[in-house]
Amino acid sequence: MRWLRAQGSGIVADDGQPVVLRGVGLGGWLNMENFIAGYPATESALRRSLRKALGTDGYQAFFSAFLESFFGPQDAAFIASLGLNAVRIPVNYRHWEDDSRPGVLSGEGFTHLDRAIDACAQAGLYSIIDLHAAPGGQNHHWHSDNPFHQPLLWEHPHFQDRAVRLWQAIAGRYWDDPSIAGYNVLNEPADEEGTRLAAFYRRAVAAIREVDPRHIVFLDGNRYAREFGCLGEYQNAVYAVHHYPAPGAAAGGPYPGLTGGEHYDAGRVAAEFRSLTCSLAQRGLPVWVGEFGPVYTGDPLRDGQRRRLLADQLASYENDAGAGWSLWTYKDLGLQGLVTVAGSTPWMRRTAAVRAKKSRLGADHWGGTEDGIRDVMEPVLGRLDREFPGFDPYPFGRRRYAEQLVRNILLAEPLVEEFAACLAGASPRELAALGGSFGFAQCMPQEPLCDVVSAACHRRATRSPKH
Repeated sequence: MRWLRAQGSGIVADDGQPVVLRGVGLGGWLNMENFIAGYPATESALRRSLRKALGTDGYQAFFSAFLESFFGPQDAAFIASLGLNAVRIPVNYRHWEDDSRPGVLSGEGFTHLDRAIDACAQAGLYSIIDLHAAPGGQNHHWHSDNPFHQPLLWEHPHFQDRAVRLWQAIAGRYWDDPSIAGYNVLNEPADEEGTRLAAFYRRAVAAIREVDPRHIVFLDGNRYAREFGCLGEYQNAVYAVHHYPAPGAAAGGPYPGLTGGEHYDAGRVAAEFRSLTCSLAQRGLPVWVGEFGPVYTGDPLRDGQRRRLLADQLASYENDAGAGWSLWTYKDLGLQGLVTVAGSTPWMRRTAAVRAKKSRLGADHWGGTEDGIRDVMEPVLGRLDREFPGFDPYPFGRRRYAEQLVRNILLAEPLVEEFAACLAGASPRELAALGGSFGFAQCMPQEPLCDVVSAACHRRATRSPKH
């Protein structure tokens, strides 16, 4: 595979030919997420509860099968068959470092990452390594494996030291591998001050460059990859924006149509994207859409509208900005994935009752709605409105703040113990089958969604980039 580098407002190969990275995120694997696998709360909470419920041997039997089965050569070949040429691989720092032994890095984390990078390369896919969960948590939410609601990475320099050391270890391992497009230094950072993120990027990029001067660095903007004004300019860097229009959210309205009292159509979606990236365009910097993608509901009409939204997004990225992209996500239980774990698998059958309770309680802010707990949320939100009308917490205001505390923490934490309990008593063989439920042979491609993505891969931009 050819070495890639950032040049001008795009990416080129070592022969100078332009390359557009069109890919998919490998969410839910080396960094687990609750909506992807169906459990409540955070990955760390799930792991603690499973270790308690299953014992050490059972815990290891399950995770050995899960990590081995979730991604392999068949998955990589399928991704390539759609016309995609890249896979963004989110990782959790805990695969390399235990919080009880801070600063002591283990090579164990490379076991599955090496295997994934090799499978991707064999299929002609570039890999982008993404630090999705950093020590202390770089943002407020479950997807950074943050059990709190504050990003402590920015408060404690030793967390930043550990993240920088991890990046130097990763870059030192892969410095000579051209199948890796680059390093996504920090997923969706959220530094209320902004200056701490800028300082961290300077440190992390310098540490990477000490051992690896050649790979691209992908830099997410602040406030969940939305704001770039605080970031400096770097050599061989691509700036990653995340774009999730409101109609594609779990509780989003029709598309085209009204969501939250505002009308959305293709023009509005394109304008929203331009507003996110205008400062980068003005500076002539390369843009990559690191995440995007609607949540699907199972309703044919609504899902058809959401695929239309997806198609409009893809057209805007390529035609308006000439930007590459990485869809979120490759594999899950039916909310966003290109492939879905079959309902007949042991995992889906055994966890069905607890997943239904999770849905009823709205204990999944991303994949569900609060319809079943309006009797809880409306009084809380009403009281906040009355008592604290000026309360507008970073990064998304008081409604999202309250939803995070009530749904993703208060209700999810006791529920994760119920989830683990439903696996208790399983034999080692059954646990291996539960983990193996995520293998490619146990999954079903979401063909209408795959068709939209494949069509975009084979479409060429029809206009010069403009903003």
